[in-house]
Amino acid sequence: MADALISVLLERLVSITYEYMEGELKHVLNVKEDVDKFTRTLRVIRAVLEDAEQRQVTDEAVKIWLDDLKDISYQMVDVLDEWNTDILKQQVEKQEREQNALVPINKKVRFSSFSRCFCFGNVSRVIFHRDIALKIKDLNDKLTEICDETKKYQFLRKELGIQQPQQPQRPQTASYVNMSEIFGREKEQNILITKLLGDSSEEEKGLLIIPIVGMGGMGKTTLTQLAYNDDRVKSRFEIRKWVCVSDPFDEIKIAKAIIGENPPKSNELDEVLQRMSESIQGKRFLLVLDDVWTENRQKWELLKVPLMQNGAKGSIILVTTRKHAVANMMTATRNMINLGGLSDEYCLSIFNHMAFWDRGDVQLFGDISKEIVKKCKGLPLAAKTLGSLMQNKRTMREWKEVLNSKIWALKKVEQEVFQPLFLSYYDLSPTIKCCLLYCATFPKDYYFERDDLINLWIAQDYVISKRNKEKGIMGDAVFDDLVARSFFQDFKNDLDTGPITGCKIHDIVHDFVQFLTKNECLIIDYGEETTSKSKVLGDKVRHLTLRYVPEGPLPPFISSYNCKNLRTLATFNSRITTINPNLILQLKYLRTLNLSGNSIKELPEEIGELIHLRHIDLSFNWPLEKLPDTICGLYNLSTLRLVRCSQLKKLPENMGNLINLKHLYVEKCFKLESLPRGIRRLTNLQTLDVCKCGGDNDEAFQIGDLRNLNLEGSLEIFLVADATDKSEVEKAQLWDKKLFNLTVHFKWRTNSSVEILNALRPHPDLESLKILYHNGTTWPNWIQSLKNLRFLTLFAGTQCELWPLGKLEYLETLSLRNMNGMKKFSVEFLGLEDQTSFRIRSPQISFPKLKQLWFGLMPNWEEWEGVEEWMKEDSEITIMPCLSELGILGCNSLKALPDFLFKKPLQTLRIPGSGRLLERYQEGNGEWAKISATNPNIRIISISNLNKDKFWSSKLQKILQAFFWELRPHIFFKR
Repeated sequence: MADALISVLLERLVSITYEYMEGELKHVLNVKEDVDKFTRTLRVIRAVLEDAEQRQVTDEAVKIWLDDLKDISYQMVDVLDEWNTDILKQQVEKQEREQNALVPINKKVRFSSFSRCFCFGNVSRVIFHRDIALKIKDLNDKLTEICDETKKYQFLRKELGIQQPQQPQRPQTASYVNMSEIFGREKEQNILITKLLGDSSEEEKGLLIIPIVGMGGMGKTTLTQLAYNDDRVKSRFEIRKWVCVSDPFDEIKIAKAIIGENPPKSNELDEVLQRMSESIQGKRFLLVLDDVWTENRQKWELLKVPLMQNGAKGSIILVTTRKHAVANMMTATRNMINLGGLSDEYCLSIFNHMAFWDRGDVQLFGDISKEIVKKCKGLPLAAKTLGSLMQNKRTMREWKEVLNSKIWALKKVEQEVFQPLFLSYYDLSPTIKCCLLYCATFPKDYYFERDDLINLWIAQDYVISKRNKEKGIMGDAVFDDLVARSFFQDFKNDLDTGPITGCKIHDIVHDFVQFLTKNECLIIDYGEETTSKSKVLGDKVRHLTLRYVPEGPLPPFISSYNCKNLRTLATFNSRITTINPNLILQLKYLRTLNLSGNSIKELPEEIGELIHLRHIDLSFNWPLEKLPDTICGLYNLSTLRLVRCSQLKKLPENMGNLINLKHLYVEKCFKLESLPRGIRRLTNLQTLDVCKCGGDNDEAFQIGDLRNLNLEGSLEIFLVADATDKSEVEKAQLWDKKLFNLTVHFKWRTNSSVEILNALRPHPDLESLKILYHNGTTWPNWIQSLKNLRFLTLFAGTQCELWPLGKLEYLETLSLRNMNGMKKFSVEFLGLEDQTSFRIRSPQISFPKLKQLWFGLMPNWEEWEGVEEWMKEDSEITIMPCLSELGILGCNSLKALPDFLFKKPLQTLRIPGSGRLLERYQEGNGEWAKISATNPNIRIISISNLNKDKFWSSKLQKILQAFFWELRPHIFFKR
């Protein structure tokens, strides 16, 4: 982690903060020279860090040296932060002066108490700069001492011409396998062998590549060995070769291994590849490349091309790797096998085989065995290692000691289970290492929201902007890299088919990162052991997580010990009600404060003195009514989360002072009627999940103020139609915002205006749109221009005729709910031309990509019109060719479905609460035969058969829940 921290610090030293040196500190104690020297010394130290970080695992003296280095680095980052905060403060004060000069005296902007208390005069600023310079000089001297100590440890330098530090030993593998130690993987084995024995005619050039991807220790090599030694596979291939590749990828070494006997002595690449080509000429081969790491396409192509050109049709390359990027580089993702964890049952079999292979006391320790195996979380290597650890343990006390131990505290686990993870870890860049290690601050099984995790990384300065790229974009790249390297699992995708929005970290990986950060990250469960655990708190702990804190104040033990260097304080599953102001004052270097899910009514004003804060999460604190004005003095604050603070009535008026705020979340803050007008000054704001406009209130944020914000991603707009002017809406200029998800709420029971909707015209790249409670007579004229729209929801529109939505060529999911005015869906809904002119027109496709179609709570809907022309044999009309899921919920008046639905690739028809449909399409009658004839696997889901099927019952519950949450915000609108 020191490498990543120093990389961050070096970036900061040459960033905008450093540029201010010329004007601000040029003549103060030679500060420029001190900063230059500090930078040079850091670069010297960084050259030995790779060796130092690997040696710290076994050498306590090196670990102490690294801890001292990190302390100084953290301190320097904090000094630069103080300096930069002062610069930001000056910018805010200048903005306030300029704004006050433009408004009448009786409407002057009121300065926050923070601004008045901490406003520096010229003399104070000189003193402040001198103090900064003295801190830099002192840290420079300390860093020089640490640099001098590198000679004592004789670190290997990471420089050209000097020996590189040794990576952990990468174990060699062979094709032989001990079948008696293999449990599970039958399904994966059958899939793999089927691929190996299948007809490869689909591969035009006769070479099939099958990657097996999974985290270290998951059993990729074992699965490959099983398939490699299968008799059917042996008989299919004339040549079988097993090559352990590892890293670096040496194409000459691999080619010689393929040649086998009498390889050329020469290391000339062309000569070796010629001999390799001759050895496989015209023969069907199976080549296993075990443990591939390289993403270098050029090296891969050098080897692949002669294999592809000379092997016989049906030849296969089987690759094992930990990185999805390798499969992408090989353009082989179509045949990729993702290897997940084993079941606890199979892990128990592995464990018992190792622990009791020569013993008869399986029953004695059976229950404890099951509990120990749960620690493995499906990782075969962990089950094998823990089983071998227990071979010589004969007493119940010894077994319980292992059961109650942290897995990373067991030496055998560190040596055997963590070694494969060390290989993956050392393959990461410094930035990605830091981001991975920060996951140790969360409890096991915690579900990470992608955007939230990236914002937390940014708050700690782990993600650095490079070449003018936004930090968020860099954070996305880090997240995707960790996904591609199998560190994350249990993914959740946006709207089923979109990008990954969240995930978990495997328990063994969590144990691994806790092992690497055991002095810096600490998780304490409040309870019997709280006192003993809290004694380990000290100035080395940077990230503290508290769990299960009962109702009452934030625990005082945090302030009883030396926690002054905390950079993260987070709580989970807690009920904290108050926070001691004195405790806040001790956490002056805090960057992330996560108090979500508590019962806090107010924050102390002292929070305004935590100038390093970047990330505050107060979500799900339902009693929270207001925020202190002093929070507006946190000029470094980047993220403020207030989701579901249902009693929050207003935000501080001086929110416009939060000059670095990029993400503001106020979803489900039902009593928050509007946002303060000052938010329009936040030109860095990228995320505003909900925009509540103030109508006629001059002090409130207006929808036209959106034009000043740099919004992207998602936006939810609440409109009071009667109090919203069309010209004000046009000022928002949404068409210029990179929004991909837009939700427009009209206040319940108001007369919405289509002119207002027309003025809201969004960016043409919009992918998801929801319009709720629009009671106008027509829909907006820009819907047809949304060429990339994939998801559309229309909720509670009562008067509109539907626009011909079938023309939306990329639409995948359409949801129409509570459309009480709709009695009939005509052919116009499909977007088809006039039927009388069909024959003279070109072929037509209605809803070409629609996969899911939902209708809900439409009691007056009686008829869904079919298309007569579609029934004719020579018809050139295609309707919903991709539809797989149709839901009609609570539409009791609908009599029948149109005939064109009977020839769709439907998998599921859900009709709970639609009695007339259910009666018509009951299984066994003539209408059922129409559907089942073309859709033999279709299931009709209704209320009557939900109890028989827990899976579909839970699916419907989620659907109905979604309906409720769409409606709920409007219940809380002031009427």
